Amino acid sequence: MRIVDLWKPGKKPTIAFELFPAKTSKAEENLAKTIDTLAGIEPDFATVTFGAGGSTREGSRNLADRLKGEKGLEVVAYFAGFGLGPKEIASTLEGYAGIGVENILVVRGDPPRDPEFRAQPESLSYASELLAFIRPKFSFCLGAAGYPEGHVQAPNLERDLDFLERKVEAGAEFILTNYFYDNRFFFHYVERCQARGISVPIIPGVMPVYSAKLTETLAATCGASIPEALRRALAGLPGDDKQAALDFGIEFAMAQCRELLAAGVPGLLFYTMDRWESAAKIVRRLRGEGVL
Repeated sequence: MRIVDLWKPGKKPTIAFELFPAKTSKAEENLAKTIDTLAGIEPDFATVTFGAGGSTREGSRNLADRLKGEKGLEVVAYFAGFGLGPKEIASTLEGYAGIGVENILVVRGDPPRDPEFRAQPESLSYASELLAFIRPKFSFCLGAAGYPEGHVQAPNLERDLDFLERKVEAGAEFILTNYFYDNRFFFHYVERCQARGISVPIIPGVMPVYSAKLTETLAATCGASIPEALRRALAGLPGDDKQAALDFGIEFAMAQCRELLAAGVPGLLFYTMDRWESAAKIVRRLRGEGVL
């Protein structure tokens, strides 16, 4: 199924969960529980990440195959092409096509941390170039990443939108955004996209708070700002009470989601960090309230 068909006029908002391949046996146990729980919620699709430089290439494909084959979920497979040459790009995408994946989120990706990694001489520098390379060769429904607060490497918001325009022109049919903790960033982002004539579906990313420490770490990496009121609230939580942080995060995300859904967003993408409790409770409660 082409994922954009879910966002046609009159369709209900979609629910999706992001997952990533496990790297340890303990992480695999957690992932298995997360998959079982979240699949039981019957999301519209799941997204599967792709490690820098293809570092999780096999694991990402196996996870996508598992979600489709064992759980019957529609999958949007991320493809981060940084440093990969044309043959590696084609081989990876052929692998996804071979297991029935029909939707790909194309991102440039970050440079791998491995000091031994060497980019292929023919590698492509931007997501727009990757999209332009993939579009005529494959029949995937292609998407791109969006950044309501601007990509961490973009000099300013307008330049960031220049890159987004190029991605849409190169074939991106939908946009999944980075998370944010202030919905005004997303609403303003959509307005600026529309002003530029970008009309593809834009799906907001939601990152529940899991802990104060993780929130700070992720924000520093992803470029999402932490509102001062949120930072103060996190500082006021008992430092050794993990459940208190999770409960707070659920309530905060619930308020975000209610406002986003009331504004008519096409759907919600939850960044689960391969954890099930927060995302499951949020979606169940939203459905129980009748807003989803």
